Amino acid sequence: MNKQYSRQEEKEISIEEKLRALYELQSVVSEVDKIKTLRGELPLEVQDLEDDIAGLKTRLTNLDDEIKNLDTAINNKKIAIKDSQALIVKYTEQQNNVRNNREFDSLSKEIEFQNLEIELSEKRIKEFTVEMSEKKEAVSTSKVQLAEREEDLERKKNELSEITAETKIEEEKLKSKSEKIESFVETRLLQAFKRIRKNARNGLAVVTIQRDACGGCFNKIPPQRQMDIASRKKIIVCEYCGRILVDEKINVVEDFDVAE
Repeated sequence: MNKQYSRQEEKEISIEEKLRALYELQSVVSEVDKIKTLRGELPLEVQDLEDDIAGLKTRLTNLDDEIKNLDTAINNKKIAIKDSQALIVKYTEQQNNVRNNREFDSLSKEIEFQNLEIELSEKRIKEFTVEMSEKKEAVSTSKVQLAEREEDLERKKNELSEITAETKIEEEKLKSKSEKIESFVETRLLQAFKRIRKNARNGLAVVTIQRDACGGCFNKIPPQRQMDIASRKKIIVCEYCGRILVDEKINVVEDFDVAE
């Protein structure tokens, strides 16, 4: 019969039972890790695509604003050209009624200035038109990229949803089981377990001795230390990788269970 424990009994739990709880917790969270592995890089790919789409939408908004500003700038330059042309007509008419050369020369300079203003405005219109054309092309390219990203995102989300749906029930059961075991494990041990697990590449915080070596880093364990581990009288960690060590036979006993 599986032995059950509650938080109230925590102080009475032996080292062996604590080790068994940690080993069972490791087994459960490793199963959750396997489920996450099935999903592969899909969650990250979905996030990357969502970021790309958000960036492209922002880019399109900015390009639209820049195109509108360029269109306004072109219209303003066209108005400026008309104003300069009107002034040239005005100054030319005034030249017919001047009283001396000084006034004629002054009007000539004004006409020359307005012609330069027209040339400058025409140059700016050409520059703005080229820039607008480039930005419109960038809009077209970005829209194609956006459509492709949105299509990829929809496909990746469907793939992720299918995998998540297939494993959801199993994952929820495992998470529930791990939470029950965590509620039993004393805080200090649980924190140590999570810290070791976080630093371990394969997520293994508790490992068995395999062929006289640590099941995590595979460094040899001295015979006397193996005997200490097998006695289950104290919690022993690997001096090389820091993982909690348990003997192989610890998984022969019935599954650990925790009362609600």
